[in-house]
Amino acid sequence: MGNIDINEIEKLNEADFTEKISPVYEAINIVKKDSLTKNKSVIGFTGAPWTLLVYMINKQSPKLKLKNDFFYDYDLIDKLLFVLEKFLKIHIKNQIQNGAEVIQIFDSWAGLLNEKDLPKYVYNPTYNLVEYVKSLQTPVICFPKGIKNFKQYCEIVKPDAICIDYEVNPEQIKKDIQIPVQGGMDPKILLSGKENIKNEAKKYLKIFKDHPYIFNLGHGVLPETDPNMMDYLVKMVKDY
Repeated sequence: MGNIDINEIEKLNEADFTEKISPVYEAINIVKKDSLTKNKSVIGFTGAPWTLLVYMINKQSPKLKLKNDFFYDYDLIDKLLFVLEKFLKIHIKNQIQNGAEVIQIFDSWAGLLNEKDLPKYVYNPTYNLVEYVKSLQTPVICFPKGIKNFKQYCEIVKPDAICIDYEVNPEQIKKDIQIPVQGGMDPKILLSGKENIKNEAKKYLKIFKDHPYIFNLGHGVLPETDPNMMDYLVKMVKDY
């Protein structure tokens, strides 16, 4: 488990936590007040408990699988999940108080788990955060990257909108999901030509033309992406 000291982690209080991350809240406040963002919603972000736990224990991006001894100490994992939920709620509250009007919860490594482990490590912890965000009268979007059953996720976790990754069949999502859908397009498409980008973007726009839909990528922008291609995509979608 490396040098994770749960006793030290549990000593952290809300004031210290807020102080350490205060630049994030200051940035949200500045963006919210900027004239360029008038009439636009500011989205706050947070990692889901499971994904943050993966980084804490794995100490690096797990890529395709977890370390063999990842679940060596279940008691420690349970304590870490408890602490993570506590401080993620504080983080969410602080973002909303500083101007975030929507919260998006990223579970980038949800796809690493077996189906039987999803309730304990993904569904239940994320549901608790979703309910908390809703209690603050704020909409919440969830992004459980890599899971197979988005319909079940939505039925259990109950987000206001669901973000899908590029490995999901968008046609099936349209049939299964009633709430607004976000994302889907493979970020690697942005490494190709404009014609390919246009065709791929139009595919998603056509599929979801009769469904509440927020156009977005199915994961983050790759570092080697040409900013001009991003600019082209944004303008193309706006003009669609």
